[in-house]
Amino acid sequence: MKIALGVTGGIAAYKAAELARRLQDRSVRVQVVMTAAAEEFIRPLTFAALTGEKVITGMFDQHDSKSALDSSVEHISVAQGIDALVVAPATAATLARFAQGFSEDFLSTLYLATTAPVIVAPAMNVNMWRHPATQQNLATLRARGVTIVQPGAGYLACGMTGEGRLAEVPEIVDAVMERLEQNRELQGEQVLISAGPTYEPIDPVRFLGNRSSGKMGYALAECALRRGARVTLVSGPVSLTPPPVDEFVPVETSAEMRSAMLKRQGDASIVIMTAAVSDFSVATPAAHKIKREGNLHLELEPTPDVLAEIGVRRSPEQLLIGFAAETENLLENARRKLERKHLDAIVLNDVSRPGIGFSSDRNAGQIVTHDGIVEIPEMSKLDMAGRILDAVAKLRHNAAKVTV
Repeated sequence: MKIALGVTGGIAAYKAAELARRLQDRSVRVQVVMTAAAEEFIRPLTFAALTGEKVITGMFDQHDSKSALDSSVEHISVAQGIDALVVAPATAATLARFAQGFSEDFLSTLYLATTAPVIVAPAMNVNMWRHPATQQNLATLRARGVTIVQPGAGYLACGMTGEGRLAEVPEIVDAVMERLEQNRELQGEQVLISAGPTYEPIDPVRFLGNRSSGKMGYALAECALRRGARVTLVSGPVSLTPPPVDEFVPVETSAEMRSAMLKRQGDASIVIMTAAVSDFSVATPAAHKIKREGNLHLELEPTPDVLAEIGVRRSPEQLLIGFAAETENLLENARRKLERKHLDAIVLNDVSRPGIGFSSDRNAGQIVTHDGIVEIPEMSKLDMAGRILDAVAKLRHNAAKVTV
């Protein structure tokens, strides 16, 4: 395993040397990336001697034109070659650059270029830590899946007392190793995920649809990628940019969703059906736009139950996870679907609760399995995706033990 260790300009920069050594003790290769401000506190030679790796200090470190050209794209090669980006200490300025997407130096450009997990350990003055701008930047990073190693509280180098002191090195090491282990747990898995709504045409300009935004499915796809899986995302019409999955399949109607999912089910070891497939379609859509003249009566017919069909077709080795958006009799309805659709687990959402679920960036719910229930309190959909994949990994582990 290899990480990039970002070191930024604060008095705690000297602790990054111990962090590099501790990570190496855990068989992790460490390449250090320093900001210009960090060089005012500790020299690159220290890290080069400790890690045996080139220390990167700027976008254009070389003097001859060929080397400068190689250096100018080095952030891409580094981004593709690491298993995680760790920044310790992370100053308030660095957090702001990451949150706002500013690529002003090698480290911030590396952050934008990598798809590897990111772990930051902030360190700063207590007032800077408490400032609303810093807290908003932290919230933005958490929503993107960045792990924040909370700073400690106590006497600070500036002479004040309070939060902002860099977390203890063993705590940072544990956070990094946990994220690295998490990042490998789905390696070798082929994950098929559906997301978003389906639109059933009424005429060439109107349709029957629902409020699904696709955010939960897209978050699951992103998290599965981070954990090493190969991911296929079948998506209804949404306004989201898909993560860099192995295959992205846009669909519109329930029939297209069914066809795309069944065609790819056989290659998947894990199927997660988050899509809100329409329950009904118009029996005979109009060939031309319907004029607004009096009442409109539509004959609706039920659409195929895609999840149930996948459940019937699944192999014994395949994990199948469904979602249930309910407003009443929550657990009763979820357990009925779990059995009837041959699922390993179902994620239950109470969509009557305000501020979560459809269109929101936050969610809450319960993961219902044949063995029990896991409660998921309100959190970002990206965090919830992580909780769901934790449950999937546990199901896979338990299934493997039974096989053995």
